[in-house]
Amino acid sequence: MNERKAISRRLLGVGAAVLLGLNTVVPVAALAGGPGDPPGKKEPPKVSAAKLKALKLELMAEIENQKVLTQQMVDMVFSYGELGFQESETSRYLTDILKKNGFTIEMGMAGIPTAWTAKWGSGKPVIAVGSDIDCIPKASQKPGVAYHDPIIEGAPGHGEGHNGGLPLNITAVLALKKVMEREGIPGTLVLWPGVAEEQLGTKAYYVRDGYFKNVDACIFTHVASNLGVSYGDGGGNGLVSVKFSFDGEAAHAGGAPWRGKSALDAVELMNVGWNYHREHLEPTQRSHYVVTDGGDQPNVVPSKSAVWYYFRERTYPKIKQMYDDAVNIAKGAAMMTGTKMSYTVLGSAWPGHFNKPIAETMYENIKAVGLPQWSADDQTLARAVQKEVGAPKTDGRGRPIDGLDSKVDTIGTPVKFSMGGGSDDIADISWTVPTVVLRFPSNIPGLPGHHWANAISMATPIAHKGATAGAKAEAMTLLDMFLKPEVLTAAKDYFDKVQTKETKYIPLISATDKPAIELNKGIMEEYRPRMKAFYYNPDKYKTYLEQLGITYPTLRPAEVSQK
Repeated sequence: MNERKAISRRLLGVGAAVLLGLNTVVPVAALAGGPGDPPGKKEPPKVSAAKLKALKLELMAEIENQKVLTQQMVDMVFSYGELGFQESETSRYLTDILKKNGFTIEMGMAGIPTAWTAKWGSGKPVIAVGSDIDCIPKASQKPGVAYHDPIIEGAPGHGEGHNGGLPLNITAVLALKKVMEREGIPGTLVLWPGVAEEQLGTKAYYVRDGYFKNVDACIFTHVASNLGVSYGDGGGNGLVSVKFSFDGEAAHAGGAPWRGKSALDAVELMNVGWNYHREHLEPTQRSHYVVTDGGDQPNVVPSKSAVWYYFRERTYPKIKQMYDDAVNIAKGAAMMTGTKMSYTVLGSAWPGHFNKPIAETMYENIKAVGLPQWSADDQTLARAVQKEVGAPKTDGRGRPIDGLDSKVDTIGTPVKFSMGGGSDDIADISWTVPTVVLRFPSNIPGLPGHHWANAISMATPIAHKGATAGAKAEAMTLLDMFLKPEVLTAAKDYFDKVQTKETKYIPLISATDKPAIELNKGIMEEYRPRMKAFYYNPDKYKTYLEQLGITYPTLRPAEVSQK
């Protein structure tokens, strides 16, 4: 008995023994409603608590056995490093894996070439599982190197960590699929990618075009530095992303400037007007812009110019008010310069609200899994990166930042007050179906975000272990949702009677807006030919670190001598 218990602990970690709540490993018994039952059966098989725990233990073992596949997927997507709307290699690679495992693929979701759905199973419930796949401009970075060392200078890279989420999801659903097939568990799994999340460019279109119309619940995964989940309002901002374009008349800037109408002047006047307007906005707002077209050369009065804005706030009415104010300021700038103005919505996101019953169910599984066992090398890399970027000594809740976390965080509860912050368009889906976000521990605490430093861990043992831990928590939560109808009943009740009782979802995009699928095309056309030489080859190398010839971890010479 003690020997079997020890083997179980070595294979799965302490979390499995906690989950099982027993002194020995219970063999998996056949469940009611097996594969021999008549097709079309819709009721889930009834299982005892002991059988459910045994099935979860099986899932954990299968996911642990598939950690090499998880590692290869994480490393491969990292090596592609594709910006939003241009994730062609990533989507091809992931859908090929799913197709080979019996999933039906539909490409071109919502008219977006790199978006897709992958479906398996039949009947209810229908559970959607998603994660983002795009990366960050100019974030190219060698993994495992604790200082700035790009693979290709100026190229994009996974400086957010979006390369880990869908590999996690695929590992989880493939393990679950085996159990569902054998035990005759009804239901449908739908995988999908968050394309161009950094531009908040697609999920509102998924909702508008009906892709979540018949979905019962959604689990989303996002990289973090701990294993966690939250419910309610997390305190983030929603936003609308808008490009303002001005059309004027060219002229010789030295010979006859009075004959020109400068579109750049209009952009600058709009920016001045908006910056003065900021004084009269509430502190929860965030607004920022980049000039995407400032003219061609100084000796020609710019006939065309453009500026791209993000307007963020805590509620839909406040976001919409900022949007309307900006349009009026842009109109004024056009009037002052005699130019013509037009504007295009490039993306949007609501403030998020996440489901309490599903989050509570997931958190029990998170506690059972626990955090990975970080090695001394993992901790050395983390502390070196934290030192390199000047990470704060404590986080926003006063907890110390020193290497990788060693304890699972508490469940996140609704904020009472927030000054606002970042945005994620998973929020639009959260207002459409009961949704939670599983945060998985593949990144290093205390980093800036949207930065080359955030890419350092994302093709290392830290990312691999974190994705495996997240896959275990996700697979077990999915099993709960398929086998315990009360979970989804409670989730729908919360969605109807708490979340949407007073707040109703109103899209920030119109019926005629279109996804901005041309974004980032030029950047990828510039860098992709050189990036191809660095795509990961799992047939030749065990890991991407090995392919790049990186010693793990690689520190600055002074730090090596002090180690």
